[in-house]
Amino acid sequence: MQHPTSVVFLNTVDLYRIVEKGELGDPERLPGFVRRLRPDITDTRLLVLFELKPDNEKSREIGRKEAGRYLAALNEVAEPDKKLVGGTGFEGSLFLEFENGGALWPLSWRTPEPGVTLYRWSYRRKKPNASWKERAAQKAEELPREEIEQRGELAEQAIWAAYEGGERPKGFQGQVYLPVDYR
Repeated sequence: MQHPTSVVFLNTVDLYRIVEKGELGDPERLPGFVRRLRPDITDTRLLVLFELKPDNEKSREIGRKEAGRYLAALNEVAEPDKKLVGGTGFEGSLFLEFENGGALWPLSWRTPEPGVTLYRWSYRRKKPNASWKERAAQKAEELPREEIEQRGELAEQAIWAAYEGGERPKGFQGQVYLPVDYR
């Protein structure tokens, strides 16, 4: 959204297609197994890569290793002026409100080191007749596992619909709030 002219590949696209479609170099030079690897976010215009992981130390370490592996593979075949680096400055938040105020899920993300973006879901209990701003100011709790299982896919669909201007997913009774930075 912040870089509308970027060519961005998400984790559904493998390294072979990223090199080919992103015009980075010769994808045929990638070893067989490596061709099928799929980084979480690769921007071939800005030449940055991000691995997304839950916000904990073990996941951060895994993200660092994966980002390093993907960058090494891409840069091995990329033209000299198209070398990628771990992305930085990717941070933000959004809120999902389910059941017209019955549940509030804040999602926040930050990039504490190049190429590794950590995300955290939290939860706010129902507070009758409270605005979403009052709910957002409540103390965050760990998101209950059963609610994650029940609503996780619906949450993902709602976020994509909000960002892409698509239709609200069937069964989603609530809102997606995307904070705006007025700086």
